[in-house]
Amino acid sequence: MANTDITSRTQYERTDLRAGGESIRRGSEKGAAIYSGIALVLGIGLSILAVETIESWAQWMVLAVIVITTVGFMIAVSPNRRA
Repeated sequence: MANTDITSRTQYERTDLRAGGESIRRGSEKGAAIYSGIALVLGIGLSILAVETIESWAQWMVLAVIVITTVGFMIAVSPNRRA
């Protein structure tokens, strides 16, 4: 695509030449909002339950490592991260 002129690129990107699966399908925004709300409530509830059942320093250490790993993964896959 880098070495094509504007005419060739326009012809390639015509919608009638695209395969059926190339376009981006977007789901329902309402469904995503409902899922996010349920996941948030469930996550908060399970987090509270986990913190209440921790009994020793070793369990706190395991929880801290899980949280640090999760935050690191979120940073690594962030679309706004500079390459």
